[in-house]
Amino acid sequence: MSQVNKTLTITTGLAGKVSGDIIVPGDKSCSHRSIMFGSLAEGTTHVSGFLPGDDCLATMNAFKAMGIKIEGPDEQQNVVIHGKGLRGLTAPQEALNIGNSGTTIRLMSGLLAGQNFAWQMAGDSSLNKRPMARVVEPLKLMGANISAAENGTPPVISQGIDEGQTLTAIHYDLPMASAQVKSCVLLAGIYADGVTSVTEPGITRDHTERMLTAFGYPVKVEDTSKGKKVSIEGGHQLTACDIQVPGDISSATFFMVAGLIAKEGQLTIRNVGMNPTRIGAINILQQMNGDLSIINERMAGGEPVADVVVKSSPLKGIDINERDVPLAIDEFPAIFIAAACAKGTTRLRGAEELRVKESDRIQAMADGLKELDINCTVFDDGIDIVGGQLTSGTIHSHDDHRIAMSFAISSLRATGEIQILECDNVATSFPNFVTLANQVGLTLNQS
Repeated sequence: MSQVNKTLTITTGLAGKVSGDIIVPGDKSCSHRSIMFGSLAEGTTHVSGFLPGDDCLATMNAFKAMGIKIEGPDEQQNVVIHGKGLRGLTAPQEALNIGNSGTTIRLMSGLLAGQNFAWQMAGDSSLNKRPMARVVEPLKLMGANISAAENGTPPVISQGIDEGQTLTAIHYDLPMASAQVKSCVLLAGIYADGVTSVTEPGITRDHTERMLTAFGYPVKVEDTSKGKKVSIEGGHQLTACDIQVPGDISSATFFMVAGLIAKEGQLTIRNVGMNPTRIGAINILQQMNGDLSIINERMAGGEPVADVVVKSSPLKGIDINERDVPLAIDEFPAIFIAAACAKGTTRLRGAEELRVKESDRIQAMADGLKELDINCTVFDDGIDIVGGQLTSGTIHSHDDHRIAMSFAISSLRATGEIQILECDNVATSFPNFVTLANQVGLTLNQS
C-alpha cells in the first residue's frame, strides 16, 4: 500500500462554479467483497470497475498472502481472481496488515473464523483504535477461537478451529444497525453447521447478500417484527462469476454536495451505485432543497445504478430523519458541509456509529466547522449545525479520508484559504480525488 508522510496537506483556494461530466471510482464495499468472494469461489472471477484504493488493495494483499492468485488491477481497473474454494486458503506466513480498512478486518474476521489455521490481523494506528468486540463476541458464540486486545481493539488473533470441525450456527440480534457486524456473522455462517441468521434493528447496506447471491450462494431475507432477518446455511459453494462494480455513492456524495453549494453550475455524475440501502445521502440532500435528479436508471452486476445531475441550490436546514441515518452513515461528513452552507439549523440524532469510524467523525467535523466559524453543538449521538459563512483556517483531518475530502469541498463557500492536514488516507477510498475536483472547478493544491 502507498504510504505518504503525516504532514501531507491539501490547500484549497477559492472557487465558485462547479460543472462537468464525471465518473467516480468504483464502490469500495463492492470492491472489497469481490476480492473476498472471488477468492473463496470455485473458478476464475473477473471484476471490472474495481477501486484501486489502499483499503481494497489491503484486502487483495491479504488474500494473496493466503495463497490466492490475483491479477491486476490494470489501467482499466479490471481484476482477475483465481479462486480456490471455501477450503483453499493457506496460513499466512506473518500477521495480515490491513492498513486503514475497517471493512476488511471485520468481514475477514468472519470469513477466517472457520479456518483451521492460525492467523492475526492488525492495521495502522487509526485502525488499531477501532472497536472489534462487536464482531469478536458473536464469533465466540459460534465457537471461534478468536480474541482482540484487552480493550477490544486490534490485533484480532485466532488459533483456528480443529481439523474437520465447523463453527456452530447461531441466531444473532444486532445490538445496533451495522452492515459490517451483520456481514461478519453471515460470512462465518458459511463455515457453520446449520442455519445462521442475523436480525437487524434498522436497515443496513446489503452488498454482502446481493453479491453472495451473484456467486450462487443461497441467502434468505425476510421481514419480522424485530426487523429484517437474513439467514445463510453453511456448506454451500460459491461459483466464480463476472462482477461489474458500480460507482461509489460515498465518493459521489462529495461531488453532489460540491455541485449543490457552488455559486453556480451543473454537474453530471455517471454510473453511481443506487443500492436502496445506500441512498440516504440523496434523500437527505433532496430534503434540504438540493436539486438532484436521478436519470438513466439501470442494473449492473446485480446492483442498481444511475446517473446523477446536480445543480447549484439554496439549501435549507432540516431535522434529519433517523431512518436515513444507517443509509448515509459514511456520507455524513460531506452532508455536514452542506448543512454549514444551508439556511437555518440542521439536526442529526441516532448517529452514535459516527463516533467509531476512522475518527470520531462527529467531533472531528465539529472541531473543523468551528475553526471555520460555523456554530455547532455536539451530542453523544449527533450534532446541530447552524448554517453560516465559512471563513478560513487549518483543519486536522485525524488521518480520516472523509474528513479531509469534506473540508476540501467546503472551499467553494469559504471566504479564504483552508489548509487540511493529515490527508494520507484520501488514497484509501478516492485515489484521484484532487485531480477530479480540480477538473470540475475546485482549486486544490496537494503538497
